[in-house]
Amino acid sequence: MKAKDTSRRGFIEKSAKYGLGLSLLGWSACTSDNAGSSKKSTAPKSEPWFSVSLAQWSLHRMLKAGKLDNLGFAKFTKEEFGIDAIEYVNQFFDKGTAKAYLKELNTQANDHGVKQLLIMVDGEGDLGNTDDMARKEAVINHYKWVEAAKTLGCHSIRVNAFGEGSAEDVQSAAISGLGALAQYAMPYGINVVVENHGGYSSDGKWLGEVMRQVNLENCGTLPDFGNFCLERTNGKRWSGDCLKEYNRYLGVAELMPYAKGVSAKSHDFDKSCNETKTNYRKMLQIVKEANYTGYIGIEYEGDVLSEVEGIRKTLDLLNEYNV
Repeated sequence: MKAKDTSRRGFIEKSAKYGLGLSLLGWSACTSDNAGSSKKSTAPKSEPWFSVSLAQWSLHRMLKAGKLDNLGFAKFTKEEFGIDAIEYVNQFFDKGTAKAYLKELNTQANDHGVKQLLIMVDGEGDLGNTDDMARKEAVINHYKWVEAAKTLGCHSIRVNAFGEGSAEDVQSAAISGLGALAQYAMPYGINVVVENHGGYSSDGKWLGEVMRQVNLENCGTLPDFGNFCLERTNGKRWSGDCLKEYNRYLGVAELMPYAKGVSAKSHDFDKSCNETKTNYRKMLQIVKEANYTGYIGIEYEGDVLSEVEGIRKTLDLLNEYNV
């Protein structure tokens, strides 16, 4: 255990220095201006070290407007972007976890050669609730999503480590809640992964300590490149201007030792096709230094480009460094 901890600290310290350099590559994949283009994204130039998936939230406006539905997500992802792996969001399961509905999702994914990787679960109660009964109820509320993930062939459900109270009290409660849910998920072969998603969970050191104390192989993290706001003007987790932000490069480095997946958040792109909030070269090198070779999921959240063009630009950017 000591050797493993020492290695982890060494990785975090090394990554946090940001001196980790992937060679700068030409931006041949990105030839349009900031308004986007209609061309298909390019493939990596040599042997890739990670695979790319698409997080459903990238298309949340289309889904909410009825221009796309959950059953059509796999087909749209494969035909529009050439991406063959998807990450669901539970709020778009309009028929919940009904067996017939899950069967149809499987049929759609299989027919189009698409892997179903995980389900992002929100709105089922706080796993870091300091009230024991409320926390237990939240754990039980997540059971159906564990079972649905198993049916769909996913490897994980993404959950939140939310709670109200002091950092110490919520951390203790989250360790209990996540531990209980991970124990339930273990016989199903499903991971319980936590995203940095606002509040205490956006503190990489805090969430890393939760993982260390849960200490279960199927409980891990989903490091997101952009969700590191600790405090907002309106006191909410996801809306309002950010008043205090955790260092995103340090945070990802602290979460990578426990990562079961990675979320490539993007918002907007400059004229050189760089993401304006995150240095992808620097961030992907941190991920690479952690010896991660799994899926990196595109999660476009911008409002300048269309969702389709934002996804394409993010895919181009990932492909530039996937060598």
